[in-house]
Amino acid sequence: MDQRTTWGVALLLLRPAYVAVELAVAAATTGDYRLLDDTVSQLGESGCDAAYCSPGHDVMNAAIIGFGLVLAVGALLLAPHFGRVATALLVVAGLSSAAVGLAPVDQDAALHTLAATPLFVAQPLALLALARVLRARRGVSVALVVTGLATVVGAVGFVLAGDGAGAGGLERLALWPVLLGVAAAAVAVGPARSGGTHVAADCQPVPPPP
Repeated sequence: MDQRTTWGVALLLLRPAYVAVELAVAAATTGDYRLLDDTVSQLGESGCDAAYCSPGHDVMNAAIIGFGLVLAVGALLLAPHFGRVATALLVVAGLSSAAVGLAPVDQDAALHTLAATPLFVAQPLALLALARVLRARRGVSVALVVTGLATVVGAVGFVLAGDGAGAGGLERLALWPVLLGVAAAAVAVGPARSGGTHVAADCQPVPPPP
């Protein structure tokens, strides 16, 4: 496995650690914050009052930015294996995540929503694109399809729930499984059983004309 692939796999395997950061920030909140009902965005709110405060809001926003950039860079490093479509979608998702961290919801709700929208659209599409790229590895491909469909359900449910009950759980259904799905895809494009590496069909070199 070449260095570019090694770094790409390593970066995407790092991303599930985001969940630990989010849980730690949530545990530090004051007030009645609930993972099932309250959104990730609330953890990044800089304002505090007697009812609710997130002392770790800077950590949360930095994590959203950092792990988003990790996704974009990791996808670019693995572009020869992920293919152009999946890579482009993952880069969009990563940059969207970074933009979300730069625009906390309590500072500018409209900008925050605008920044977050591409993330919820691009990630499930990226998982489905990766499933197609890795269709020769049936187990991984099927898992990616299931994960992609689950994130669609989560994203649509989150939009419909608004600020209502279950919004936090639905948002996390749209976000957390992607961390594992992309990490699994990264592992899958590492050394194959034959000792080679997987190269996406849309990144294969075009043979010269006879």
